[in-house]
Amino acid sequence: MSRLQAAGLVIFRYTNQMVQFLLLQTSYGEHHWTPPKGHVDPGEDDWTTALRETQEEAGLTKNDLEIYKDVTKTLEYYVNNKRKYVVYWLAQMKNPETKVTLSDEHQDFKWLGLKEAQDLSGFADMKQMLAEFNDSALKLVK
Repeated sequence: MSRLQAAGLVIFRYTNQMVQFLLLQTSYGEHHWTPPKGHVDPGEDDWTTALRETQEEAGLTKNDLEIYKDVTKTLEYYVNNKRKYVVYWLAQMKNPETKVTLSDEHQDFKWLGLKEAQDLSGFADMKQMLAEFNDSALKLVK
């Protein structure tokens, strides 16, 4: 069985005394909601992929973000009978008002508090990761 590898950033902003997560809605398939992420290209490492995909999908560069490389989680699940690994890092918007610019891969985006982000994501492993990253984000902004 072959394996798929992807990487991305779970981006948050701290505004009005609240952590809000950025979720993007795909313009294909079931129009699910996820943080910016994508497949690792041949010869590319996870970190490079996460930065590239975030810029492509949300228009955000590493200069827009404070990235916490020590706050990371890998999700594993199956897609079309292939095991998929997605590594995520936590990142904070340096300026909460920086504009998100979507690619044609996505049709909408939202900034959401933890519960709303968990509800919209719909997947148990994503809900758990968001909870863990929320705890980390709250420690970082205090």
